[in-house]
Amino acid sequence: MNVKYIDTHCHLQFEQYAADREEIIARMRENGIAGIVVGVDEKSSEEAIALAEKHEHLFASIGLHPGHSEQEFPEVVFHSLAEHSKVVAIGECGLDYYRTKGETTPAQKELLQKHIALAAILDKPLIIHARSGKNENAYEDIIAILKEAKEKFPAVRGVVHFFSGTLEEAKEFFALDFLISFTAVITFSRDYDTVIRAAPLANILSETDAPYVAPASRRGERNDPLAVIDVVAKIAEIRGEDPELVRQTLLTNAKQIFNI
Repeated sequence: MNVKYIDTHCHLQFEQYAADREEIIARMRENGIAGIVVGVDEKSSEEAIALAEKHEHLFASIGLHPGHSEQEFPEVVFHSLAEHSKVVAIGECGLDYYRTKGETTPAQKELLQKHIALAAILDKPLIIHARSGKNENAYEDIIAILKEAKEKFPAVRGVVHFFSGTLEEAKEFFALDFLISFTAVITFSRDYDTVIRAAPLANILSETDAPYVAPASRRGERNDPLAVIDVVAKIAEIRGEDPELVRQTLLTNAKQIFNI
């Protein structure tokens, strides 16, 4: 398969694709789209691996979403899952203050640190979820945690998915060997333009977070990994750069960080 795009964050194992999952995966192949299927708990991580085993253009990431921080994190189980040859990342993991309003902050931070340690042991990148609350900045807290982690695990690296932080926060992540990723929200919101223009192209990835946040052309509908084509095109448009150069660079960025 001639890979032209990599959707670095999708959830094809979710129930929203129960009726047409194989059809979408086939269309991805036809369009040269590879995808990283991201787990949010033990069950969905296992399902992500099962899809990746079945399709050469799919890969998996395993983890426990911060919104599930009340659940147990069976480290032996996740370590075993993470050793699979098609698991290219650990996560999504991180801090989500939007849903929890700070009520589970200590548990979320402890859970994130467990993911960091697992990623360091297996030398795989992290996929970070960050969502701030009304009075709490998840990005600031994650940056602080990663700075401390880098002292113990210098090789820790990864991507901050669905990035919505400031340019200053983006630069902090770049200094910590983390890339930032954008979804199809950039096709209908201008809130991301400043960071997209200013960030080095080598530090940017494209994703869909499907089934969520469909592009402007399909807004309100279920999203799918084919929308990564729209995301890449919009990044090129916002930056005023050659679309083919942007496509090739984002593809290279994804291959390098995820060792694909």
